[in-house]
Amino acid sequence: MMKFSFMQKLGGAVLVAVWVVWGSHMIGELLIPEPEMAKSSSVVAKASASAKRSSAKAAPAPIEEIGPLLAAASPEAGQKTFKKCKVCHTIDKDGANKVGPNLWNVVGAHRAKRDGFKYSDALAGLGGNWGYEELNAFLSKPKAYAPGTKMAFAGIKKASDRAAVIAYLRGLSDAPAALP
Repeated sequence: MMKFSFMQKLGGAVLVAVWVVWGSHMIGELLIPEPEMAKSSSVVAKASASAKRSSAKAAPAPIEEIGPLLAAASPEAGQKTFKKCKVCHTIDKDGANKVGPNLWNVVGAHRAKRDGFKYSDALAGLGGNWGYEELNAFLSKPKAYAPGTKMAFAGIKKASDRAAVIAYLRGLSDAPAALP
């Protein structure tokens, strides 16, 4: 009977392992062939081009008017929804700015005009005031309302939640703005 040294056993094991991996690869290629790259890349290019055309044709969904919802909106519910906004905004009278501006007395205030806060060019270029409908549109999708805004928040989807937040913000003032 032959005796094998440790190195011979190790070499044999490595050789068998390589054969098993190579054989598995070959069998896998036979059973599941890879698609041709030229075909798949042209399909991807056509799909992305048609997606761009369809997205360019699709008009953004209209934003529901907030006026009718404000009368029934609950500032308490708005305060709860606003908690996620407190990460970047303060609401105290004469409060400091954080990542976003202080929102005391924001309803009816000039857009992009808070002392000590550097607004994005997108918001600074809008001009006008933060009326109810302007706040509604901005809170719905900030990046769609003001492309290039620094605000990273995705928006508040439900109109009733936006109305509640706006009702809450309306109350953060010495003289709240009249309801529409």
